[in-house]
Amino acid sequence: MDRAQNFRAVRIEVARMADLSAVVEQLKAERAKLDRAIEALSGVVGKSGKGRGGKRKLSTAARSRIAAAQRKRWAKVKAKKA
Repeated sequence: MDRAQNFRAVRIEVARMADLSAVVEQLKAERAKLDRAIEALSGVVGKSGKGRGGKRKLSTAARSRIAAAQRKRWAKVKAKKA
């Protein structure tokens, strides 16, 4: 390879590397956009999807009222069947 051919080969390689650098920069920009979109969506889902974060506790009186209401509903169903 003479000097001119070597120079052309180096220029081609430099141009190829510049193209790769541009592609890498574009990919980084896209990744940043996606990261922002994911973060925004995670915030929306996270707030509505987490729930209470623990077991609900009912008072004894509340449990009694619920049980009495359920017994009344079952009695009504059984009365219709009889």
